[in-house]
Amino acid sequence: MNYSEIINALNNASGFDLFRIKSAIERMLDDPKCIAEIKQHLRINQEIQYFDPAENRIINATITAFKRTRVAVQHIEDKARWNIPYYYINLDKINTDITSLHKETGLQRNEVKVGDKVGFLDKNNIEQYGDVIRLNPKTVTINCRTGQWRVAYSFLFKVFSPDIDALASSTEV
Repeated sequence: MNYSEIINALNNASGFDLFRIKSAIERMLDDPKCIAEIKQHLRINQEIQYFDPAENRIINATITAFKRTRVAVQHIEDKARWNIPYYYINLDKINTDITSLHKETGLQRNEVKVGDKVGFLDKNNIEQYGDVIRLNPKTVTINCRTGQWRVAYSFLFKVFSPDIDALASSTEV
């Protein structure tokens, strides 16, 4: 399923249309048949990937326990423990990235994940680079060499260089 196409198709839907679709999807996700279908593919200590909507990214974790409507997991990266709904689990390791067909300036909210490397022009028109540490409704919080910045999505651009420190030092005067 191409998530980008679905999101782009829904861009013209009214608020009520989106709410109605959301209600129907929530009922489908809470259906015990849906949960049972997912559970049959899981076992304790299994490494899984799940989508974290707060960070808009995939998290690698290990299953530690099963509950009726949730599964207990431990993050591989930082050992944090969470209880997540079964439907968060990405059994088929599907690409969850969403890109906008409308290429205005900046990025769309669905295109940014915690941990992404991004850049922007500050108020002095100097390029700043850093890592996204939090997604807010209208802005992202970015950790840069010059401190933390809150920047609107529309001012961001993706940075594809693996060495942001080299980029930051090359722009310093």
